[in-house]
Amino acid sequence: MTILHLAAAAYPVSQLAHWDEYEAKLSAFVAQGVAGGARLLVLPEYASLELVSLLPAHLWDDVRAQLPDLQALLPGFLEVHARLSRQHGVYLLAASFPAEAAAGHFVNRAFFFAPDGTYRFQDKQMMTRFEAEEWGVEAGEGLHVFETELGRIGVNICYDSEFPDFAALQVAAGIEVLLVPSFTGSNHGYHRVRVGSMARALEHQVYAVHAPCLADAPWSYAIETAVGAPAIYAPADNGLPETGIVAAGQMNVPGWLHAALDLSLTAEVRRDGHVLNARDSLPAAARARAGVDVVKL
Repeated sequence: MTILHLAAAAYPVSQLAHWDEYEAKLSAFVAQGVAGGARLLVLPEYASLELVSLLPAHLWDDVRAQLPDLQALLPGFLEVHARLSRQHGVYLLAASFPAEAAAGHFVNRAFFFAPDGTYRFQDKQMMTRFEAEEWGVEAGEGLHVFETELGRIGVNICYDSEFPDFAALQVAAGIEVLLVPSFTGSNHGYHRVRVGSMARALEHQVYAVHAPCLADAPWSYAIETAVGAPAIYAPADNGLPETGIVAAGQMNVPGWLHAALDLSLTAEVRRDGHVLNARDSLPAAARARAGVDVVKL
């Protein structure tokens, strides 16, 4: 497939009164994304933590205590996303969920659903300080590449996008689009992920899709504040925007950002662009591994 129709979410978390409210909200939100023509929909990191509002109130400000109790909600979370994927016949990257990968060990896991409702997942590789030091969330399984009817797709969850080696391995395995769901509590964090996403698109001459979580939730310590704007980035080269920005939403405005990505453009840039970053990344890495001389002047 040459043209990939997708939508990146700026998803606003809510304080929920009951499960049916969550299911109705998510169903309506996904339906809006599908109505814009998207066959791939990308939800952000940790937006699933709005489900904390369904737990006893004494847990809302104790993230480590929340994590075991959240696991009871995971089957329903998976079921509603599978239903929506089947109902609309779309690929759906769910908001990442702090899943218990082994007894007492929690990972930040993004479940990726196919149009038939089946799913795989990508775990976050690098923990931010608050995840590791305050929440006790750990790195999970390694990297995956998802073979879909729309092409090969990779996921870098938020902080992972700030490290070039992850995307490099996924691109070497054939990805054409990199999905970057994020949760950032400040403008500093948002721009770090934004710059990382743009850099990955530049280095590897692929599209990068940034989908942020939005939150103004004083009732929850974990997701009290989240900011950002959805965007889609590309290498700044032949046939693509000179800014490297294919599309961008407004800061802190909820909704979907739709785009039709022409995969033939990035393929041609990798073959015969003004520069050949993707081709040259391997020799550049080899030269870098040769080491650095400190030269006295």
